[in-house]
Amino acid sequence: MPCPALPDGFDFTDPDLIQDRIPLPEFARLRQTEPVHWVTQPYRVSGYDDAGYWAVTRHEDVKYVSTHPELFSTNVNTAIIRFNESMDRDRIEVQKLIMINMDPPEHTRVRQIVQRGFTPRAIRSLEDALRARARSIVETALAGAADDGSFDFVTNVASELPLQAIAELIGVPQADRSKIFDWSNKMAAYDDPEYAITEEVGAEAAMEIVSYAMNLAAARKECPAKDIVSQLVAAEDEGNLSSDEFGFFVILLAVAGNETTRNAITHGMHAFLTHPDQWELYKRERPATTAEEIVRWATPVVSFQRTATQDTELGGAWIRKGDRVGIFYSSANHDPDVFESPEEFDIGRDPNPHLGFGGGGPHFCLGKSLAVLEINLIFNAIADTMPGLRLTGDPRRLRSAWLNGVKELRVSTGPGARP
Repeated sequence: MPCPALPDGFDFTDPDLIQDRIPLPEFARLRQTEPVHWVTQPYRVSGYDDAGYWAVTRHEDVKYVSTHPELFSTNVNTAIIRFNESMDRDRIEVQKLIMINMDPPEHTRVRQIVQRGFTPRAIRSLEDALRARARSIVETALAGAADDGSFDFVTNVASELPLQAIAELIGVPQADRSKIFDWSNKMAAYDDPEYAITEEVGAEAAMEIVSYAMNLAAARKECPAKDIVSQLVAAEDEGNLSSDEFGFFVILLAVAGNETTRNAITHGMHAFLTHPDQWELYKRERPATTAEEIVRWATPVVSFQRTATQDTELGGAWIRKGDRVGIFYSSANHDPDVFESPEEFDIGRDPNPHLGFGGGGPHFCLGKSLAVLEINLIFNAIADTMPGLRLTGDPRRLRSAWLNGVKELRVSTGPGARP
């Protein structure tokens, strides 16, 4: 069925579009008229030698693609739906060393190893330290605010706890967290001209992370400690990671565990301050359902992609072997067939089967429990320390083809609020 409501050439991965807004109205039209829709792209605009991709917009179809890796591969073309025209195939191939771009059984092997660091016991062991860090982050932001109480929420609050959590998890010295922050930004922000970062700089940053992590792994092999790095790399012949596998795992952490949680926290704060009734409810009751709604509302990863391994039918469309398939979590998380009043920010929403941590299957977010913990801890600290926080400007959004990112969010506690 044609979808005449979409303009010719409309592309859901256009970084100029994502910098301006998430195209929720266009997603809604497709869900109603053509839930699996072919999007034509100029040759190599995404770094791929093809003519476009299939946009999958319904919740049920996103879940289907996610849970059938035998039909929809993440390894063939990686999970990244759009690089840019300067991306060559050799560099795309290198991306396949990262766990998110593996298929079973290799993905299964690596995931079984790294999930040792994300057991409930492992996450609980971090809680007290991260609670103290969350409070310290918020108090430091308050103390360092300008005379009028203003500061950038992204830099001073949202970015800090995810970085510190990663450092806590894998034993990176806190003094080095700014390096991880800088490298991960360069990896993820190559589409934003404000950062003046090329694909080459992004690749160099990735290699810096790999090198740093490999050195850390080598040190733990030489002298094991009571940390997750030692558990993951100390004895390769017993099913542990090699040094280079650990390096690429840290790349995944730097983006999946840093960029996404930072943006969830930022969007969550913006949602609270533009929905004051929900902020008052949160301060009063601290509902356990809050973090899940923040992730649904924010959906930090707009989309990932898969590649069809055989001809198959999906949502009324006939997909050919080799076609790229974009699974749009932002659309799935606003599907009215699944969510009542999805346009409302409701921290009491329950049940909340959102796909902000993925659509299930082998690539469901390994760090979900850690992300939920971080979100809960930071908003508890904000509500306790800065209950009167208010917006002083609109968010400045990241130019990206697949990340729902915010570069800056100016807020204020008001004059005289500092301790």
